Amino acid sequence: MTRQRIIDLIASLRPLAKLDHPSEMIRQFTPNWFAATMGTGILALALPQVPLAGPALYPVGEWLWRVNIGLFLLFTLLYSARWVWYRQEAQRIFGHNTVSMFIGTIPMGLATIISGLIVFGLPRWGADIVPLAHVLWWIDVVLSLGCGVLIPYLMFTRQEHRIDQMTAVWLLPVVAAEVAAATGGLLATHLLDPSAQFVILITSYVLWAYSVPVAFGILTILILRMALHKLPHQSMAASSWLALGPIGTGALGLLVLGAAAPAILGAQGMADVGLVAAGLGVIAGTLLWGFGLWWLLLAILITIRYFRAGVPFNLGWWGYTFPLGVYAVTTLKLGVTLGLGVFSAFGALLVLGLALMWLLVTARTLHGGWQGHLFVSPCIGTSN
Repeated sequence: MTRQRIIDLIASLRPLAKLDHPSEMIRQFTPNWFAATMGTGILALALPQVPLAGPALYPVGEWLWRVNIGLFLLFTLLYSARWVWYRQEAQRIFGHNTVSMFIGTIPMGLATIISGLIVFGLPRWGADIVPLAHVLWWIDVVLSLGCGVLIPYLMFTRQEHRIDQMTAVWLLPVVAAEVAAATGGLLATHLLDPSAQFVILITSYVLWAYSVPVAFGILTILILRMALHKLPHQSMAASSWLALGPIGTGALGLLVLGAAAPAILGAQGMADVGLVAAGLGVIAGTLLWGFGLWWLLLAILITIRYFRAGVPFNLGWWGYTFPLGVYAVTTLKLGVTLGLGVFSAFGALLVLGLALMWLLVTARTLHGGWQGHLFVSPCIGTSN
């Protein structure tokens, strides 16, 4: 080994070696990092639901959920520091046609933590944790509503977009509301006040409608774009999986809300409506799951094509995790709801694939984060 290679190796072991100064980590920090909280959070929630192995995997899921809280707090601190110290550069994100979309990952990452408060926090700390989940959920709702309409508004008024450059990242800001809807369905049944349960249930259905039709409109344009202009650049390879997110979350939301509706609506004198909501949840959820299966198979074929050509790693690889995870959870939910083992078995297989992908992406992220080359803010070069 030559002297220069030894020097380069030693330099690579130094934290943030690729950055000119450690402060660049804050200056270059973007919301893309919150995609890691989405992927980690959905894996934590999926593990306890694996048939037969769920009880054994529960402690692993709880540990991942705790790690996810730490990640979310760290990323919130770093991104807040950027707005305090580099405000003029930070606000340029609103003019960037790609990075701005990742603002939607912030409420979606928070939603996985809120769901974890019910799945993991409730058994450990008791019912006292529910009010905290309730408050955080409303914060998540406000964030989801805001990015769901403000980012598209910026797309229409400030940003420059072309159909041949479109990718599935357009979905990120609008999908946050349906993620909040699914979380609301999980939270509502644990509140003691029937009126509060009713408000959250109805709000969650509104959030679902606020998001899913818009997301499916984007999916229609995306299919046309890929037919006319073929696949996006290799740097956006993982975006082919993002379309699975609104499909899986839309199905999961209907299933969860439908399961909660009979008791909550029954307490409001609308028992018949509750039964309709439950039936609609099962039927529509299954139909959306079938659409998701088509997109899952398509995404697998596209990914094989990309990886044969070689795909450079970037934070976009976290796009492989959350969509797959939410589709896996939906599949497991259908297995329980319909009593069909084929869904449970397939769901367990999807969770296994999710865990393997999470391990790969996490290892690459830790390596890239340590060296510093993942801290890149494309919007710094964009005029406001």
